[in-house]
Amino acid sequence: MSIKSLAAKIFAKKVVSKTNKWVENPINTQQKVFQEIVANASNTVFGKDHNFSSIKSHSDFVNNVPVRDYEELKGYVNRVVDGEKNVLWPGLPIYFAKTSGTTSGAKYIPITKESIKYQVEASRNAILTYIHETGNTDFVDGKMIFLQGSPVLQEKNGIKLGRLSGISAHYVPSYLQKNRLPSWETNCIEDWETKVDTIVDETVNENMSVIAGIPSWVQMYFEKLNVRTGKKVGELFKGFNLFIYGGVNYEPYRSKFENLIGRKVDSIELFPASEGFFAYQNSQIEKGMLLLLNSGIFYEFIKADDFFQENAKRITIADVEVGINYVMIISTNAGLWAYNLGDTVQFISVKPYKVIVSGRIKHFISAFGEHVIAKEVEEAMQLAIRKTDAVVNEFSVAPQITPSENELPYHEWLVEFEKAPSDMKKFITIIDESLQQQNSYYFDLIDGKILQTLKITKIKVGGFKAHMKSLGKLGGQNKIQRLSNDRKLADAITAQIIR
Repeated sequence: MSIKSLAAKIFAKKVVSKTNKWVENPINTQQKVFQEIVANASNTVFGKDHNFSSIKSHSDFVNNVPVRDYEELKGYVNRVVDGEKNVLWPGLPIYFAKTSGTTSGAKYIPITKESIKYQVEASRNAILTYIHETGNTDFVDGKMIFLQGSPVLQEKNGIKLGRLSGISAHYVPSYLQKNRLPSWETNCIEDWETKVDTIVDETVNENMSVIAGIPSWVQMYFEKLNVRTGKKVGELFKGFNLFIYGGVNYEPYRSKFENLIGRKVDSIELFPASEGFFAYQNSQIEKGMLLLLNSGIFYEFIKADDFFQENAKRITIADVEVGINYVMIISTNAGLWAYNLGDTVQFISVKPYKVIVSGRIKHFISAFGEHVIAKEVEEAMQLAIRKTDAVVNEFSVAPQITPSENELPYHEWLVEFEKAPSDMKKFITIIDESLQQQNSYYFDLIDGKILQTLKITKIKVGGFKAHMKSLGKLGGQNKIQRLSNDRKLADAITAQIIR
């Protein structure tokens, strides 16, 4: 065992012990975070506007601070972007994570010196927790690759800005720098396809042991390695035994990945965002991700079914229930207050508090009142892949409200098959029956002949990537929208349909 491996095991034990202390006192931990962030921001512009000095309880907070999304908080954020101090958090943030906005162009998410500390710690602790549970430290002496955005940062009124993954690249510990790939120069390449080709050049002859990134874009990297060498990734990188991912559910990609790799590897799921690092997988045996309650983030939850109702009830972790779909609301030490992140989660455990990401509050299908969410379509697809010989690269789902004459409406599944199932009817039946079992509204609509069984539209291999490229959203942190309540994506991707 190398010195680095031994040190990793010792450090992992300390980190897990420290984590267990707040895990065992979740309510008090969150109350302490709540009191600290409110007190620290009481003299900011936002704090004064919302009477932070009088807030003593969660009910006080609810009465004084309404739920907002980015557009509704934008007036305050713009003042920070213009260089004004003490607006949302004392002083100025040290970074803005720049992301694509849906209605008003770029979004600037503040990152403070307090919040970046927890972002970095969470990434580190996820790996150390894995080491503590499994005892596996073989990978620490191998090469590690993180497929991410460019680390080149711009500056706006003295504050650096860039993609979150690019900002994170500046915080890789010194003891990992020698093991880390790709090179800084390659990481700075903006064109994604050129970047991946160059990464293949740099890594093809290395001993890669850890690979991390959004599954859809790591898949592109694996495919290019396979074309270049004619070998499975696991054969090429014999020391590769850990895949770290976030951003999307890995399960729909798992069978394709295992085919590309040629064997199974361990994986760690992360739940990071520009707004904070919320959870990570802390067990290879149990499902779900540990919600980070001691990371400068105070959590509130609103039932997704009630979210668009006036005065929908906001609750804390003390009142959440297992299996309910919640919209997650955050208040942070970066100055986001009662902020609607847009993500929905379900708790699979409250001892400890563990979640799965179930989708986006804006990404669902309820054109007919069915309330179908991402988790349901992903589980249905996963089941169909497991029970047939199909290999799926990517998919998205949209409602077809105006079908041809004398035909019932239906859900259209746009599926890019690497290998189409030999029995398409069986494949469709498995998906449809799984959705009916998971979602009683969908069952009632099928049973009542309001909807007909779903239909599959085949997309050309590489079609989703071609579509993303046409939008200038190839690679990085960009993701295919899993499902939508309209036909914008479905109609936009018609050029990629197999006729």
